[in-house]
Amino acid sequence: MAALSPVGELLRTWRATRGMSQLALAIEAGVSPRHVSFVETGRASPSRDMILLLTETLDIPLRERNAVLAAAGYAAMYRETPLEAPEMEQVKRALGHILHAHGRCPAFVVNARYDILDANPSAMALIRRLVPDGPDLSSGPPNMLRLLLSEDCLRRHLENWEEVCAAIYRRVQREALGQADRSDLRALLRELVGAEPVRSRKQDLDPVKSPAILVPVKLKWNKETMSLFSTITTLGTPLDVTLQEVRVEALFPADRRSEEMLDELSGDG
Repeated sequence: MAALSPVGELLRTWRATRGMSQLALAIEAGVSPRHVSFVETGRASPSRDMILLLTETLDIPLRERNAVLAAAGYAAMYRETPLEAPEMEQVKRALGHILHAHGRCPAFVVNARYDILDANPSAMALIRRLVPDGPDLSSGPPNMLRLLLSEDCLRRHLENWEEVCAAIYRRVQREALGQADRSDLRALLRELVGAEPVRSRKQDLDPVKSPAILVPVKLKWNKETMSLFSTITTLGTPLDVTLQEVRVEALFPADRRSEEMLDELSGDG
């Protein structure tokens, strides 16, 4: 069998990641299966429009769509604008409103690598109380994975560390499927997980296994347990890599006592 072309190999990898056959992709995209096959094997050089059509059909992240375009010799379609850029001012205001709206529930703005870009006062109060020597946002963006799983951060307060770690591992593995530039994220996760028993729980670490409906984050504080669950808010219809990857991760109380504990924590903050 002839070697696949660079663009063909990327498209086939993403098609396999999405669990689609060439026929299914062709039907969804409205093109012939023969043409999809020829593009993947390199027997046909896809136009820029064809690449955009196939990557849209496969729901490939914008950063990776640029990589597919580059592999075919085309310029990137989607730009990556720093969040600090003037044209992002309205987006930053919107993110600020979302953070504020979470009130006494901790909320963080993070990017695709889980770097914390911003946080509301409740989130900072939680960090200050549980990790007094922890990360300072003013000295650069700390990493949420490190904050949760590192021995010198929240890990020592996590009552269900293995459960949370397994859920995070599955999530990161799923997000990283087909994305070569996520190797640093995988490396960080391996560093934080280390040789803990959670690594032997293969059924929990399977990246394609459906996650539990709700995995609480159980934090030990003042001889009590504060049980929280997380939500993720993303920006709709993004056409910029930064906008697609940024999200707000928030923690909400899972019971009445945890709600009271958050109120006390915010009052102290």
